[in-house]
Amino acid sequence: SDCESTDLADNELFLVEGDSAGGSAKMARNRETQAILPLRGKVQNAWEIEPGRLFANAEIHDIAVALGVDPHGPEGEPDLSGLRYGKVVIMSDADVDGAHIQTLLLTLFFRHFPALIRRSHVFIAQPPLYRVDVPAQGKKRPARRLYALDDGELAAIRDRLAKEGFAPEKVEVGRFKGLGEMNPEQLRETAMDPATRRVLPVAERPEAHAETMKLFNLLMGKGEAASRRAWMEAKGHLAEADL
Repeated sequence: SDCESTDLADNELFLVEGDSAGGSAKMARNRETQAILPLRGKVQNAWEIEPGRLFANAEIHDIAVALGVDPHGPEGEPDLSGLRYGKVVIMSDADVDGAHIQTLLLTLFFRHFPALIRRSHVFIAQPPLYRVDVPAQGKKRPARRLYALDDGELAAIRDRLAKEGFAPEKVEVGRFKGLGEMNPEQLRETAMDPATRRVLPVAERPEAHAETMKLFNLLMGKGEAASRRAWMEAKGHLAEADL
């Protein structure tokens, strides 16, 4: 679903996980400047795909066509002369599967579209895990809807509301299982409206290029299974279980 504007500075392409969330995103978007590309399934791990075979994957082909970018131009570098969107926003669920989709897309961009990252075109939307409905408190304090990105933010909101005089049982907390559970208004407010959304810019530190390449190879390389296992055994205690 393309946008109407042709102004690169304003246009945004949202890569959305699944048809369900894609449908909500289409209704939530600003049709003038925001385009939606629903991803049907997970993008292939592109770390070791040869350039000539890249478009054999339908999802990768659709992303490149939507962007208007040839990942391997005449000099082997991505040709951004046909780029149609100033911002490419990865929008996936706030769970392990969503993080995996983010990783696969970042792998694709870092390996085959590095100029998009170098020129600050890539962003990651941060949809919330929790919705907090706060009741009205007299005529001067209408009902409010707050959002928490994670458990830490939820605890901070609860503490703040307690100081404002709200008993815990008066505050309703809902947990989103995914983008598809959000109605268009909630999705627009939390992930799409530039005035209220939260998105992370993706950037590479030039001095850390070798380190970044090493980490991507460890995580995404087919021949690195043993190294990945050792890495997970060493770092596994740092991960939070997704319950």
